[in-house]
Amino acid sequence: MTRTLGRRIITRGVLDMATLQWDRAQEESYLYHGPMALADEAENGEKLKAAIEKALGKHFDTVKVVIDKTAEDVKTFGKIQESTKEAVDKLNKDGGKLMGEFADYKADNERRIVLLEQKIATGLTGGRKGAPKSIGQQYIESEEFKNFVPIGKGTGKHMSRPFQLKTITSLAGSAGEGITPEYLPTVVVPYLQNLTVRDLLAGGTTGTDLIYWVKENVFTNNAGVVSEGALKPQSDITYSRLNVPVTTIAHWIKASKQVLADFQQLAALIDARLNFGLKLTEEHELLFGDGTGEHLQGIVPQATVYSGAFAKATDTFIDVIRHAILQVRLAFYPASGAVMSPVDWHNIELTKDSQDRYILAQPMGSIPAMIWGLPVVQSDSMHVGDFLVGAFKLAAMLFDREQAQILVSTEDQDDFVRNLVTILCEERLALAVTRPAAFVYGNFPAGTST
Repeated sequence: MTRTLGRRIITRGVLDMATLQWDRAQEESYLYHGPMALADEAENGEKLKAAIEKALGKHFDTVKVVIDKTAEDVKTFGKIQESTKEAVDKLNKDGGKLMGEFADYKADNERRIVLLEQKIATGLTGGRKGAPKSIGQQYIESEEFKNFVPIGKGTGKHMSRPFQLKTITSLAGSAGEGITPEYLPTVVVPYLQNLTVRDLLAGGTTGTDLIYWVKENVFTNNAGVVSEGALKPQSDITYSRLNVPVTTIAHWIKASKQVLADFQQLAALIDARLNFGLKLTEEHELLFGDGTGEHLQGIVPQATVYSGAFAKATDTFIDVIRHAILQVRLAFYPASGAVMSPVDWHNIELTKDSQDRYILAQPMGSIPAMIWGLPVVQSDSMHVGDFLVGAFKLAAMLFDREQAQILVSTEDQDDFVRNLVTILCEERLALAVTRPAAFVYGNFPAGTST
């Protein structure tokens, strides 16, 4: 108990105050109420330091005496004597008084600091070097004002020649020190597109540069009822072997070695933008790659055309997607997702019934991008008015040979002697659309309503 009491006295009455400046010259207070007045005077600063050390030493001596007296009371009498208790109470009261004075001191000086910062921010700092000058300051320092003072005294003239600020032109320095640059803390870049078509596909990795698979071409089903002793019917299935190569998608930029070293945010931004550009091209290849040269064989060129066999004149966009889901189902595949442009999803969300009530949307809150139980990918790569519905997980698979990566070199071309770096972003992947009939691609007919 004695040690805890001692710590409490030291903590509240001394250690908190040790971070402040004390004024021993004031009898009613330990605190120094004018620190800014001594800010530029090293001698007074030394006096304050000595006063603090002296005050702390005296207080610690008093605390030590009280603690020793407490221990002696317990040892001699088995309890703390009243006189000792009174000494402890006095120390605590002194500590409480000091804390009250500390609160007043802190509020007073915080107010002073705020006022000083406001003066600095508005340029009213007495013409400190580099600070913008007010119009008044520029006037009293002008030749017009200097010439006016002796004339006004000697001849009775009370008007100076007109004082003019610098003419503001298109030149960068036309306003002189009246304008100082202000920089935003971040680099402003366009918002990045949401890329999610990859998320619909089954994913895997490969250690080779060519993907093979066997495709079923035709299944002739002759299964039937057979009577006893009769010849059983034969069914036929034909297969073919297909393959797709691993494709490389890449791009690079040049950058200054010094800029990247001095502006780390820019380095991170370059990495992000390079990766974004890579994924933007990947998105387009997954959907529309034509398979020529090194291009991926995308899903749309292999998909079945939307038939519209079940369409009605009163169909909405919502109905058209349902017809496409049925078309996929009739090909014996369960649809797992839909892809459309953000514009078309916007139109679907705004679809209303005959009483102008929204069918899918909830204006008071957000709803998941889903239709008929399927997730909807709003891809900016999809053409407005078109849609893709299919069994993505079952009918296509994306193989990563090398996932997207950033590579930096100082030895490309003449980078070394020019202090440049080459930043490369690349990936290697292959897309295998194993069941093209599981995808239906089409457009919303002009006659459909929203």
